[in-house]
Amino acid sequence: MRATFLDKKDNKNSLLKKTILYLCIERGEHSIAALSEAIGASVPTATKLIGELMEEGFMIDMGKSGTSGGRRPSIYGLNPEAGYFIGLDIRNSHASIAITDFKGGLLKFQDGIPFKMEANEEAVHRVSAAVREYVNMQNMDWNKVMGVGLSIPGRVNPVTGYSNSYSFDEHHSIASILEEDLNVRVVLENDSRAMTYGEYLGDGLKEKNMLFVNVSWGLGMGMILDGHLYYGTSGYSGEFGHFPLLDNGQMCRCGKIGCMETGASGSALVRMISEKLASGRASSLAPIFKEAGRVNLNEVFTAIRSEDILAIEMVEKIGTNLGKGLAGLINIFNPELVVIGGKVAVAAGDYLMLPIRTAIKRHVLNIANRDTSIKLTQLKQQAAPYGASLLVRSRMLGML
Repeated sequence: MRATFLDKKDNKNSLLKKTILYLCIERGEHSIAALSEAIGASVPTATKLIGELMEEGFMIDMGKSGTSGGRRPSIYGLNPEAGYFIGLDIRNSHASIAITDFKGGLLKFQDGIPFKMEANEEAVHRVSAAVREYVNMQNMDWNKVMGVGLSIPGRVNPVTGYSNSYSFDEHHSIASILEEDLNVRVVLENDSRAMTYGEYLGDGLKEKNMLFVNVSWGLGMGMILDGHLYYGTSGYSGEFGHFPLLDNGQMCRCGKIGCMETGASGSALVRMISEKLASGRASSLAPIFKEAGRVNLNEVFTAIRSEDILAIEMVEKIGTNLGKGLAGLINIFNPELVVIGGKVAVAAGDYLMLPIRTAIKRHVLNIANRDTSIKLTQLKQQAAPYGASLLVRSRMLGML
C-alpha cells in the first residue's frame, strides 16, 4: 500500500489538503486565490498545501485561466493518474467491476462476470482474487490501486464493514478480510446506495437532493440529502421496499404484509406473470411456464423486448404501484431529482417509466411535483461498481 497523507492521522494541514481535493471534486479546477478563500487560509498557506499535493502527485497545474484582462492566474486540479479505485458489485450469481482514476473518470468496466457470493471466508478470499486478477488482466500496476469498494445487496453497515446477509464472523468483517488480502482501503456498501452515489457523481453533483430507486429482484432506495449520502441512525436507511403501502394481501420476505416490494419489484413481476399464466393467459412465456412450471426474470425481460402483451401489462402494473409510492416520497422529501434504476428498470425502460410518471402526477402534490425531475438511469449496469469505486475515494477524503 502506497503511504500518503490520506492514511495518516488527521492534523490541520492534512484536513485542509483533503478539503482542497474535495473542492476540486465538487467544483472542478481552481486558482490558488479561490482555494485560499474556500478553505479559509492565507494565500501563502494555500500555495504551500497545493505545492505539497502536487509533489505527492494528487494535483497538477492546469495552465492559465481564460480570464480576459490583467494577469491570468494558474489553475490547479486533480491529477487523474494519482491512483486507481476499484468498484465491484456482486449480485446473486454474477458480478460487475469498474476501475476509475483519481479524478473519477471511468477507465474500465465489465459486466456479467460469473460469481457466487456466500457467507463464508473462502468466498471473501475469492473476491480478493477476482479483483487482483481483473486488474492484472488490464496490465495495470496494483501498487497504484488506492482502494476497493464492494457493493452487495441487503443491509450493510459501511462503518463496521459488516453485512447482515453475508457476514459470518463477529470478529472479522468482510471489509477487514479484504483489506488484509489486498493491502488497500476497502469500503463495503449496500448496492442501492452505491448506485445512488454513482448516479450523483456521474451527473456532476448538480442536484443536492436526489432519490435513487433500485428496481431489481427486490426494491431498494438511496438518498442524497443536502449533498450527502444519507444513512440514518443505524446505517439502514432507504428500505423503501418494506414500506407497507399496498393492500394486496401478499406476504413479503420480511414477514410483513403489503410491502412495496410485493407489488413493485422484479420478484413481484415474476409472481404476477406466473399467476396470469397459471390462469391460462396467452403469452410467449406460456410454453416455458407449461414445461418448467415457472418463469425467471431473464425470460420476462426477453418477453418485454419482444413486446409480449402480458409482460408489458404487468410491468405497467408494478410501475403504477411504484409511482404511487414515489408520490409519497416526493411529498416528504421534495427532491430535485428522482432516478429510477436497477435491472428491471433498465430492461423495461419506457414501459415502466410512463406508468410511474402517470401515477406520480395523479398522487403527488402539485407544488412538490413542479420542481422534481423523474429520470431513467443513465449509468445502467455501471452505476453500482462505479459508485462503489468512488465511495472509497470519498471516505478517504472524509466526504462521507
